[in-house]
Amino acid sequence: MSTSRPVRKLAVAVSLLPLLAACSGTASHSADGGQPLAGSSGQLDVPANASADLKKQYLLENAKAACMKEQGFIYTPVAPEDPMASWATDGADYELTKKYRQKYGFGVYAGIVYPNDPQALGSRASLENSAETANADYVSALTPAQKAAYDKAMGVPGREAKVSGQLPDGCLTSAYKSVYGSASTKEQSAKAAAEDQTNAQALNGDPELVALAQSYASCLKDHGIPVTTTQPTGIGDMVKLRAGTSAPPGSSAGDVNADGTPVKSMSKDEALPLLTRDIEQAMQDLECGREFRAAYFPKFFKAPTSGDGVG
Repeated sequence: MSTSRPVRKLAVAVSLLPLLAACSGTASHSADGGQPLAGSSGQLDVPANASADLKKQYLLENAKAACMKEQGFIYTPVAPEDPMASWATDGADYELTKKYRQKYGFGVYAGIVYPNDPQALGSRASLENSAETANADYVSALTPAQKAAYDKAMGVPGREAKVSGQLPDGCLTSAYKSVYGSASTKEQSAKAAAEDQTNAQALNGDPELVALAQSYASCLKDHGIPVTTTQPTGIGDMVKLRAGTSAPPGSSAGDVNADGTPVKSMSKDEALPLLTRDIEQAMQDLECGREFRAAYFPKFFKAPTSGDGVG
């Protein structure tokens, strides 16, 4: 689910998140075991039913670990999240999404009302879980000289790499080449963007989805909910995005004042009525879009696009 700030998008080709995680030395996992770590072999078992892109992300993690081991360092590979499975409570599975929204709404205020619930986005518990990492403790225990050697061995990208899109020599580069056949992030990004555009055009031009999106929009209007788009790739997240961007200051841990100082978080008592309204609107959106999502997701999973998201 999306919070009031970041909105999760489904990667359509190569995910660069494992690279970014490695660059900071913090491949994340959840404290409750949501992201399984490598076994005693130091390698992850690749799920047989994983998609081609997900398998490559597993292989990338394993390749980085093997390379760093050769360099005398430890890198613990972490199983990447299956983006397809993550959509189950984001609209793809009506019953699971309904159960989530009945308690958390869109997730905008849930973290304030349920600070100890790791399932509530933005809650203290969820933030603590995300901060616990597979590699952070190891890296933080290194001396400055060892940390520099670790970064060099990994091949952490600097400013030049960001400009050129070419990773420096190191385990990131060798692992990336072994899995994807190219170390050019620009090349992979261009390929992903082209595929994304093609898939989005197909979904937005699908007669069935266009008709269902119109019905979805009419239902929202009947409930007094503004409609800003009827595109199949955008309408599913439209209400959720509006709820997040219109949230008052203090509803997100990342809110800051004009001078950059943190905004005082709203209290649980202040958030409760807002959560009630958020739940009401989230349920209205779910019911209005039920038929649309039932038709949309099977086609979306066959030809995914980041689009504006559907949840």
